[in-house]
Amino acid sequence: MKTKITIIVALCIVVGLVLVWFLMKPAKPVALLYGTTEKVIDMDPANAYDFHTWEIFYNIYQGLLKYPPGKTNLVPGLAESYDISADGKEYTFKLREGLKFTDGTPFDAYAVKWSIDRVIALKGDPSWLVTDFVDHVDVVGKYAVKFVLKNPVAYFPSLVASVPYYPLNPNVYPQDKIIRDPSELKGGKLVGLGPYTAVSFKRDQEIVLEANPNFYGEKPKNDRIVIRYFADATTMRLALEKGEIDFAFKTLNPSDIRDLEKSDKIQTIKAQGPYIRYICFLCDTPPFNDKVLRQAVAAAINRPPLLQKVFLGQNAPLYSMVPMGMWSHIDAFKTAFGDGNIAKAKELLASRGYSESKKFTFDFWYTPSHYGDTEVDMAAVLKDQFEATGIMKVNVKSAEWATYRDNWKNKVMPAYLLGWYPDYIDPDNYTAAFAGTAGSKGIGINFSDPVWDKKLTEGQINTDPKERTAIYEELQRMWTDEVPTTTIFQGTLYLFAQKDIGGILLSPTLQFNYGPIHRVK
Repeated sequence: MKTKITIIVALCIVVGLVLVWFLMKPAKPVALLYGTTEKVIDMDPANAYDFHTWEIFYNIYQGLLKYPPGKTNLVPGLAESYDISADGKEYTFKLREGLKFTDGTPFDAYAVKWSIDRVIALKGDPSWLVTDFVDHVDVVGKYAVKFVLKNPVAYFPSLVASVPYYPLNPNVYPQDKIIRDPSELKGGKLVGLGPYTAVSFKRDQEIVLEANPNFYGEKPKNDRIVIRYFADATTMRLALEKGEIDFAFKTLNPSDIRDLEKSDKIQTIKAQGPYIRYICFLCDTPPFNDKVLRQAVAAAINRPPLLQKVFLGQNAPLYSMVPMGMWSHIDAFKTAFGDGNIAKAKELLASRGYSESKKFTFDFWYTPSHYGDTEVDMAAVLKDQFEATGIMKVNVKSAEWATYRDNWKNKVMPAYLLGWYPDYIDPDNYTAAFAGTAGSKGIGINFSDPVWDKKLTEGQINTDPKERTAIYEELQRMWTDEVPTTTIFQGTLYLFAQKDIGGILLSPTLQFNYGPIHRVK
């Protein structure tokens, strides 16, 4: 009997220990599955310049200043505060103390200066966001750093919140080389100061982010975000409908958007913001070094039927590089050319000796997946509209995004489609980024004019709202004469999620932060 009691007691102890172990065992991280057809290129803040890669950086890295999820007001980030000199040319930031990169390296002013100097030296695509404005950076204390500007810039704090200003770990990133994959970094991982840390990177397949336990700010409401990359929109839609992913963002087909909006099983989140699409011209190389030919192409575009045919009317015609809803916007291209002005296009082409027997022939490029499956259709409709003049012959060509970017750097594409998400919310970001000498080189159009550079600088340093408005209205009118680019539409972003997903916030700045997203219990 005593033996039986001993055995029972022993069993109870074992069961108790198992229960204690089970209760104390860390819960398996809850993953949210995010689907997209986007791609990442260079995983380096000094060179990356596309919406999705910056989106990942927003969540892994951190700026001295930042936007709260879903908001447009800047708040302290890695910097607790900043002071501005009387002449507006010096910004001194007081940094948070005691912060560490995710590999344990302490964060200080040296890391800030080193990162800015690296951006300037490497001259990557977004470097103009620094080099156009910053003369140099000084370390003025272990936790204090001073930016000395070339000229006063009223919106400089917004620039500081953009990706090229993000501090990197000097012990991890190479000083003299742009990295493409995390495997090229010391330690083989992206090392930041943001709310997430990257634990796995499989290009074009999957990126896994886990909440950073040492993040100084508000902790993410989820443990893990798994980003899954889909080859096409149809496959991604099916995965969403089957419950294989929790939410899908960029980019679904217009027919998918129409159907999903009607679904009672899927929720729709819209972001009507300053996302624009346009055509770029290589302005320093024949044939489009002639502005009259650029004008002719702009005159032939007929926006409303294009948007109805390709996008089922889900986007709005845009007649200026400055988007609708932003101060100073005017419908400059509508005033100058209207829509589908075939007569004007013919007149302009005839002035350069072209006719039905001697057609103006050029290559027109698009990238097939970066902007979604509709891109091939938009290129085809534009070709038809150009050729409706009877005087243009258009050869449509395409290249995947990585090659596409190389093509504009190497002056391969005379005319090509691009899109723009704002780096900062100001008309300057829709003008200097394209028509300024440095900005235009970054997107491959190579437009340069000292008169324009002077006018753009006036807009940057002027702090009077009325005077700034007048400057940007004039620039928009000037745009219809030189036509370094011509606009097509202003887009609406659609994100679709399962019904039990909450906390998705798409801000007017178009930043997408993963931290607030959670599964509703």
